[in-house]
Amino acid sequence: MKPPLPTDPLTRAWVVLLLLCAASTLIAALDALAVAPVVVGALILLLSWMKARVILSRYLGLWRAPTWRAGFNWVLGLYCLLLLGLYLVPDFAS
Repeated sequence: MKPPLPTDPLTRAWVVLLLLCAASTLIAALDALAVAPVVVGALILLLSWMKARVILSRYLGLWRAPTWRAGFNWVLGLYCLLLLGLYLVPDFAS
């Protein structure tokens, strides 16, 4: 018998945030297992982007305003791409 899933959207968002945080922690531990730091950093940034989208959508209520949510998602995505580029610059410079 499966445990019941929460029906409240905020509770579901909280569970998703917990799972994404756990995934970030596990991925950060991969750095000790000789996985390339660039891959680890990129995956952690991706998970952070996903967490930010959950927070904006559910906790700030942007799920009720799809146009605003899409705008925030674009800006946040571009910002994360900028951060990823800045993170990768030292690897391309050497």
